[in-house]
Amino acid sequence: MINSLAELEQVRRECKKMVTRRAGLSAGAAVIPIPGLDIGTDVSLLMALLPAINEKFGLSPTQIEQLHPNRKKYTLVAITGIGSRLIGSTVTRELVKMVLKRVGVRVATKSVARYVPIIGQAAAAGLSFSAMKVLGNAHIEDCYEVLKQVLETQPVEKADFITRVNTRVAGPGSDRQ
Repeated sequence: MINSLAELEQVRRECKKMVTRRAGLSAGAAVIPIPGLDIGTDVSLLMALLPAINEKFGLSPTQIEQLHPNRKKYTLVAITGIGSRLIGSTVTRELVKMVLKRVGVRVATKSVARYVPIIGQAAAAGLSFSAMKVLGNAHIEDCYEVLKQVLETQPVEKADFITRVNTRVAGPGSDRQ
């Protein structure tokens, strides 16, 4: 569970590195001129990447289900506010295809471009890399914003909890706070 903005920043950096590695794999598949290989690779990569990002941020369906009720409530409200269908839910092929449609022009262009010798394959690899980076980094930013919103509400709860514990330990009317 991420409990500070510093931890949140660290997870964000780790996830961006993961996205860059997967984008490189996507670019490599785009170079190979086999029909459907690049799209199939992108779908497979995203089917693994998006849940891995959710997991790193503590936003997988299982992790959210195990949260304290207050934190779970704040998390679900933040997810709804962001409007992401990928956070806190099981990532399916249909969801991945929907996400790929967001960058549909790039996907279509790379599919056609890779049949042009050398220059086309290089362009397809570049488009594939950038499309994967855009999708992965957008998901990271959505996860980041969800947790940032949740963490911004947490200090009030922590302060309230500490006050209640100190009151119980010190007892009413005590000058200890």
